[in-house]
Amino acid sequence: MLGIIAAVLFFFAFLINAAEIGTNDVFSSTNVMLLGLMTLALHVAGVGSGWARRR
Repeated sequence: MLGIIAAVLFFFAFLINAAEIGTNDVFSSTNVMLLGLMTLALHVAGVGSGWARRR
């Protein structure tokens, strides 16, 4: 799940950078990319691996 969130954040960072969208300092492409790296690191570390719904 965190890997998918990281991919979406990287995609948003790419769109912001490629389209040269003027955003405020909070949602700059660098900050969104760093959030993506953080979620990717959490995914690789195994955080959230027990979130699957069990029947």
